Amino acid sequence: MKLSEFLEDYGGWLAFIIATVATLGSLYYSEIAGYLPCRLCWYQRILMYPLVVVTLVGALKRDEYLPTYVLPLSLIGMLVSGYHSLMEKGVFPPSATCAADVPCNITYVNYLGFITIAVMAFTAFTLITLVMFGMRSAYRRDAAAQLPIPTSEGY
Repeated sequence: MKLSEFLEDYGGWLAFIIATVATLGSLYYSEIAGYLPCRLCWYQRILMYPLVVVTLVGALKRDEYLPTYVLPLSLIGMLVSGYHSLMEKGVFPPSATCAADVPCNITYVNYLGFITIAVMAFTAFTLITLVMFGMRSAYRRDAAAQLPIPTSEGY
């Protein structure tokens, strides 16, 4: 099975699994581990949580327009989480939008010396984005293969 065929058949489900794991992970860190989310974390949640529902419905309906619905959220999520990751690493100064009680440059976890919650969010948004671009490409390739080939008789 080609990658394009796999993404066409299972891309929506793959994106759903990624979005669900990211959502459950963020809920674990805030509700069970007790980490208070900063303002940028809330923005990332606002962009990730709807993806669970959107990708589930799109996968169930096998909607070929699913990438059109998902890509705006995932691309903006990549930007926010990328900015948040760079802020945590000190590349950007702490944002004025972040509250004093929960600063955006705080790192609650640091696995392997570089994997923070913002990096995990960036990874999830990036994977969803790549899956959606792959799905869109597969659907376009499929549609192009179904077009009639022009012949000299048609001119």
